Amino acid sequence: MNKRISLAALGASLLLSAGPVLAHASLEQTEAAAGSTYKAVIRIGHGCDGKPTKTLRVQIPEGFYNAKPMPKAGWQLKVVTGDYARPFDNHGTPMTKGAREIIWTGGELPDEFYDEFVLRGSVGPDLAPGSTIYFPTIQECQNAKEAWIDVTGAEDVAYPAPALKITEKKAGGHGHHAAAAPAHAGHAEAGHAEAAGDAVIGDLTITQGYSRATPPGAPVGGGFLTVANGGAEADRLVAATSPAAKKVEIHEMAMEGDVMKMRQLPEGVEIPAGTSVELKPGGLHLMLMGLEHPLVEGDSLPLTLTFEKAGKVDLSLKVGPMNAKGDAHAH
Repeated sequence: MNKRISLAALGASLLLSAGPVLAHASLEQTEAAAGSTYKAVIRIGHGCDGKPTKTLRVQIPEGFYNAKPMPKAGWQLKVVTGDYARPFDNHGTPMTKGAREIIWTGGELPDEFYDEFVLRGSVGPDLAPGSTIYFPTIQECQNAKEAWIDVTGAEDVAYPAPALKITEKKAGGHGHHAAAAPAHAGHAEAGHAEAAGDAVIGDLTITQGYSRATPPGAPVGGGFLTVANGGAEADRLVAATSPAAKKVEIHEMAMEGDVMKMRQLPEGVEIPAGTSVELKPGGLHLMLMGLEHPLVEGDSLPLTLTFEKAGKVDLSLKVGPMNAKGDAHAH
């Protein structure tokens, strides 16, 4: 990585285009929270001295992990991997290496057109708020280049690298940790619930969580909550577990003809981008099978949710009365 970043020291030798700079290579979203999932949309507004862009190279900065590019019609993808300076805890799996450079090639973006190149990854949880990381980007055209690799952060430089400013870590974190970071007693490794029924992981916010008290000897119970997806991509609730039950399944109540039936959803529940999905009595819900003991009003029910992209998050559902119809905090 040091060799790639040292491209900045080459200066004019890489700035082969003699034409005027019409636009910068830039990021669509220029801020991201430490510990969050971030989609880098790199905007390309022109070619190299009037020549079409045929290859785009994006270097992945230290502190940005598990980078994955989005395929682009008409272009081939190449991912150059290398070691991380610090290992990364990806939902309990240590990662010591990953993408260090992503290359789109074989296509053609004419000088008079605009396009976007997309990759997704995780912002390191240990990056300091207020700091900046850079994605040095090089356009290669026929016999010309535009190298957006200046990482000094100085104003009015001719070829600034696309810059991402790091903001405060969101409440609850994202669930990723640098392996060298010390564990905090009492916090779950994945996500941490700030209050009963409320938790944040990545772009997802879980609120209004509650359960219902069960009579002695009852084998099953229910879990209800709302998941809001504030991101630009859909996610999916794929599993749930609780130490209070032998297993937890995702179920749906739905009418089949004139009969209300319940069925398991083995594929889970999609959480579309920009929307909320409510798990509630009589609809989508969590079914706790094989309760270890009755659920008692006023107690808290520990629960772990697993999302396809965001990962795992721990939270606690307040147990309300047997006929509870909403967030048990209100009962």
